[in-house]
Amino acid sequence: MHKLGTVALWTLAVLLLPMMAGAEEVVEVIADSNSWGYALGAGIAIGFGALGCGIGQGLTAGNTTAGIARNPGAAGSMFTNFILGMVLIESIAIYALVVGLLLVFSIP
Repeated sequence: MHKLGTVALWTLAVLLLPMMAGAEEVVEVIADSNSWGYALGAGIAIGFGALGCGIGQGLTAGNTTAGIARNPGAAGSMFTNFILGMVLIESIAIYALVVGLLLVFSIP
């Protein structure tokens, strides 16, 4: 964990050093435009939406495959439930996309 924290701090430092060189211009740009919060919110909405849906789809596919391997006779009904579950999980990703697009295009 100590090594991961060190790498994260060095990465952050490398990314922020160029901004520190022109910090006055960066502060002026941020002060002039208050729209960076919308872009950050859109990125977070899409990121968490994709992360959650990816985990959910992986768990669903893995458990369905394990269930079909244990009981091949029930594959038809399991597959129907699998497809329904995947559709519902994917709808959450679409909601995250809609929220992200609303945030991006509602910038004043």
